[in-house]
Parts: sequence; C-alpha cells; structure tokens
Amino acid sequence: MTSQRKPLSKELPPLIFGCGTFNISYNDDPYALPAAAIVHHAMSSGIRAFDTSPYYGPSEEILGQALTTDYVEKDFPRHTYQLLTKIGRIGDSSFDYSPAWVRYSVKRSLKRLRTTYLDVVYCHDVEFVTPQEVLEAVRELRRIRDTDQTIKYVGISGYPVDELCSLAELILKETGEPLDVVMSYANYNLQNTRLLTRGLERLRAAGVDVVPNASILGMGLLRKQGVFLGPRGDWHPAPDGLRAATHKASDWLTGKNERLEAVATRYGLESWMQKGSSVGAFGHPLETLDPSKARLSTGQQQLGVNVMGMSSVQEVDDLVKIYREVLDDVLVGNEPSPRSAEIAELAVGVRSILGAEWTDYAWPSPGEGYVNTLPEEHRKLLREQGQDTSHIKTGDVSVGTAEVGNGVA
Repeated sequence: MTSQRKPLSKELPPLIFGCGTFNISYNDDPYALPAAAIVHHAMSSGIRAFDTSPYYGPSEEILGQALTTDYVEKDFPRHTYQLLTKIGRIGDSSFDYSPAWVRYSVKRSLKRLRTTYLDVVYCHDVEFVTPQEVLEAVRELRRIRDTDQTIKYVGISGYPVDELCSLAELILKETGEPLDVVMSYANYNLQNTRLLTRGLERLRAAGVDVVPNASILGMGLLRKQGVFLGPRGDWHPAPDGLRAATHKASDWLTGKNERLEAVATRYGLESWMQKGSSVGAFGHPLETLDPSKARLSTGQQQLGVNVMGMSSVQEVDDLVKIYREVLDDVLVGNEPSPRSAEIAELAVGVRSILGAEWTDYAWPSPGEGYVNTLPEEHRKLLREQGQDTSHIKTGDVSVGTAEVGNGVA
C-alpha cells in the first residue's frame, strides 16, 4: 500500500485547526464553546484540516459532532477535509504504546470522530516512553494502515526536538521506511526556534515528508495575559524567569501599540511558512466555496505547515485575516510588505528582551521525577474490550530517555 500512496505533502493543507482548544487546558468549559459554529466557520473560511487527540479531553467527541451536522455533510464531504489524531497518551503521567492499546485507541477515535478513516495518526508525546515502545507503536499503526486501511499516514509528535530527530532516524534505520510526518510544538515561535536550527536538516535527512509547527503562541505563553489558568490550574511548564521575560516583552510591545499574541501569530505563520517549506505541504492554503476566489492551485507551491488553535468564531476571522496577509507576502514574492518588515523588526526586539537566557530555551520534557503510571481503570477498560493486558506491569513504570537524548531539546 505504501508504494501506491501519494506523499502526505501532496495531500495536506499548510494550515491546520488545532483542536486542543476544545479542552480544559485552554477553556473553562469546552462543552460550552459554540464548537459547531467555530468549525463550520473555519471550513467555510477555507480551513480543511483538524488536529486532535484522545488526551485533549472531549476534543475528539466535540469535533466529531461538529463534523456530522447537516451543514458539513452537505457542503463538505469527508474527502474534502482531513482528520489528524493521536495514540498513546492517556493522562498527564499515563502512557500506553502497546499494540493492544494502539488498536483500541484507533477504533475509539474512529467512533468519536464519526469517520471510517483517519488521515494521520501520531504517536503522542514520544519522549515519555522508550524508543522501543515508539518503534512498536509505529509498526502497529502501519500494520493497521496496510491491512484495515483505516489510517492513511503515520507519524510522531512531541516536544524535545533532539528526541524527535533521533526517533525519526531510528525508525528509518529499523524499518527501512521514513515517517510521513513529525509534529513539533512550541519549538518555532518568537521565543524558541530550535525546530529550525536543530531539527530541520536532521528530519529531512531521516526522510520525514512533513513537519508541522504547532503552538506558535507557546501553549499560551506568548499572550499579553500569559498562560491560561483554568480548571487544571497552572499546568504550563515554563519557568518563572521565562514568564517574567515574556511579560516584559509584552509590555514593550504594548508601548508600541502592539499585542504580543498578534506579533507572535504573524511571525510564526509567515516565518515557518517560508523556512519550513522544504518539509511543508502543497495543499491549498485556504480552500474556498467559490473557485473563482481560489488563491493558489494545489501543487504549485510548497508551504511550511502551521497548526493553530481557536476558541471562537472571531479568532477564526482574526487568524484567516492574518493568514491571507501572509499569503500575499509569501506567494506574490515581492519585497516584504511594510507590515512584514515591522513584524521582523519587532521580533528582533522581543528576542533581545528575552536575552540569551530565555531565547531558544526549552523546558525539560518529561520533567524531573516523571513516572509512567497506568491506573487500574486502564487495565479494566482493556479487559472489557477483550484486549490483552499482560503488557501492563504491576505498579508504577519508570520511563527514561537516555536511549535517545537527555530529555531537553
């Protein structure tokens, strides 16, 4: 089957809706969000790919409901949009990459998303398990791809750039087949550009086709109001020093009548669209219901892929407005627009304020003292599904990262 598939880069659009926002990490009550209206507006505005995960609380179910309304089924048949989800991460400190859980998780995602196939399935936050567990999960996902054909493309996601690269290299070496996609988050933005400086060439050399850049706001760090403090409390891993430096940079931008999140969004979208183009996608950047307004035909230009979360219709409009401005700059190929030049200058100023200590800083992942703990409820769920539970060890399971890296990208 692999020889008959088009490369993912020929199928994927370069702008993906990140549905981690349909979760208590970013909203007090995700069920209270007008999710259907947000998703419908995103689709009618040209966004045709959605990234989610079982770990994002009710995200898969909320997205599945939004995509099976009469409006979507009439105007957007399943083949007109793409669904990307994940396996492996169960809780903050609970991971199961076993083939039994991979099979169960894929079937559950299909049911929650109300679809017969998944365009992309990632192994979620690969730094929290051993390289052999990742390799085993990738092999099982590919088996499902080739036999059940309910998966089209397989990849990995995580935070430490060095570990993502090492795992991509290991998978190519051990299986002879490169990963279709490796998603990094919070590693290409105003504060941190490690995905470019330490990851891009290694991932390309490992044969990875597409490298989406997620969380250009640093999981909410790069906002004027700082990280979101909701039902989960202060879950963000950024240390106090980085938060203080970011707040200082935000105040500096306020003095220039700029908002940190606006500058960070424009910078992240435009910069990765260009610098990540060699691991980007050829899909239409913003599809349209009116073909006469199409901005770019599929296959004409490869653009770096960005994943953006949104929690309201207004945020969709704001993002699309910025994205269209960026497309005009990047696709036309003329001299940078005045706004593009302003953003570049402001980015230099922000990174100067962050200084050598916090520019390109990456927090440890997993953090010190991490232990993978699989609760009894997890074992019970597998047994109820008729799945083997012999892979689940009694008690806590410690997971180290020495086989790949030091846990810090």
